[in-house]
Amino acid sequence: MVADALLEAGFADPVLESQSTFRTLMDAMAHPGRIFACHGLDHAPLPLAPVTAAVVLTLTDPDTPVWLDPPLAKSDAVRAWLAFHSGASLVEARESASFALIADPLAMPALDSFALGSEAYPDRSATLILQVERFDDLGRLLSGPGLATPQRFGAAPLPAGFWDQLRSNRALFPRGVDLVLAGPASLAALPRSLRIGEA
Repeated sequence: MVADALLEAGFADPVLESQSTFRTLMDAMAHPGRIFACHGLDHAPLPLAPVTAAVVLTLTDPDTPVWLDPPLAKSDAVRAWLAFHSGASLVEARESASFALIADPLAMPALDSFALGSEAYPDRSATLILQVERFDDLGRLLSGPGLATPQRFGAAPLPAGFWDQLRSNRALFPRGVDLVLAGPASLAALPRSLRIGEA
């Protein structure tokens, strides 16, 4: 019965659906702050949100170290689901993770506590996947690669000092983390190359 529930919670067509989600992620990274519709996995165990579940199945495999924030880490159902569907290795040290899943952005650790890569290997940095409740255009002015003109982007909830942290993250370029924000039925990306304006 448990195995049947875990099977139901994954991609119905793993190849096609993961390819579709990957294309959406690549489009989002190429167009920072633009919101893209994304089909989620509605039967994924809470507090793992449907879009987050689709993203993590697309990006992880048994060779991928993943960090879970406390709400996710304390869920046996989430841990079992990840083991069953991706086989990703769960790590306790944030700096060892290639991907971090964050169900509670308001309590998330500082961005610079995750793997930031090195000058020689900037690709060895982490990608953070944050679950948010909504997107809007009332946030900060974004500019940089992928944006023909500056545009406003906002999301909620986000922790205090989030935009200042993103500015500090940009100052590390080409090092630094990348972020994917997963909403109820869509996602957006904030890569390390972004420049953050004032409110």
